[in-house]
Amino acid sequence: MDFQLTEEQALLRDTARELLGRSYDAEKRNKVIETELGWSRDVWRQLAETGLLGLSFTEENGGMGAGPVETAAVLTEIGRRLAPEPLLDAVLLPGWLIEAAGSAEQCAKILPQVAEGASLLGFAHAEPGSRWPDTDLATVASHDESGWRLTGSKNPVPHGDCADQLVVSAKLPDGGTGLFLLDPAADGVARTGYRTYDGLRGAQLDFSSAPAEPLGEATDAATHIEAAVVRAQDALCAEAVGAMDEALRLTAEYLKARKQFGVPLAKFQTLTQRAADMYVSLEMARSMSTYLTMSIEDDRIDTVIASRAKLQVARSARHIGQEAVQLHGGIGITAEYPVSHYVARLTAIEQTFGGAREHVQVLSARLSDYARVEL
Repeated sequence: MDFQLTEEQALLRDTARELLGRSYDAEKRNKVIETELGWSRDVWRQLAETGLLGLSFTEENGGMGAGPVETAAVLTEIGRRLAPEPLLDAVLLPGWLIEAAGSAEQCAKILPQVAEGASLLGFAHAEPGSRWPDTDLATVASHDESGWRLTGSKNPVPHGDCADQLVVSAKLPDGGTGLFLLDPAADGVARTGYRTYDGLRGAQLDFSSAPAEPLGEATDAATHIEAAVVRAQDALCAEAVGAMDEALRLTAEYLKARKQFGVPLAKFQTLTQRAADMYVSLEMARSMSTYLTMSIEDDRIDTVIASRAKLQVARSARHIGQEAVQLHGGIGITAEYPVSHYVARLTAIEQTFGGAREHVQVLSARLSDYARVEL
């Protein structure tokens, strides 16, 4: 199997790299994430103009019809530059759910606006006290003569502070998990935004008989949610690979430039061996991320493959992040230097849709599926 990008895929990657590289360095990013919004409307407009916001939507819905490989290539560049724009949270993940579960009319009404950068989405699924892969929901949907209404709380909702429309999961009256479209400005909705550990944004949403519209039919959408989460895990793995790649590059450059006892740190064998171990971790993560991407490209949505990839990426991210800080010394934890921000983002990615511990539990629960297990 050829894992090299095609000419068109490489051009897409280079376009994203050039746009984000022009928009962000460490100083510019620090200024942007300190603003109230936490990301740049100007960069968002450029992403829309180059077609990157509609990357994975079908052409009928105003997108490019790109596949998982193209999406992963762009997310890798977002990770490399630590771009704070909410491509996954406000476009891809809720957009996938709308395309999968929504009616043709809903898709035509919502997705072109999102691809043009005129509207932001959000996916409200996690609840206070819940932990992936827990699927029990306390948020409930009820139906009467006035329509559907939601009651409950969702937190964290990544970039839910700026969403213009929400895709919300809720327990249906006859069982199962339904998906609903909800206006965060509607009566019965309380939204509290906050800054997350990695400098991005999130929100808690509380619903009290808030009016909502079913996404498609009001039927069990658990399969659609599971597929979208697997695709989101793939996107997060790709973003983490980009962030790890840059963290390693910064560390290697620092070892070459910083001198101790009159010689560069790169001359100390122990330090170069630690940097080499970081490279091994990076390539292991890249391989597993590619494995997951190619599985989805082949229309194989497999939660086991996703857990394998996410587990390796989580372990690699922790190793590379810790070593990057250690090899930089005190400067590695300062807010002015980029390494600490890469470590913070990698930590957040590790804990999104399951950390290493949760994915080990998922995989260990499947051991009985195999006749032989080797360690």
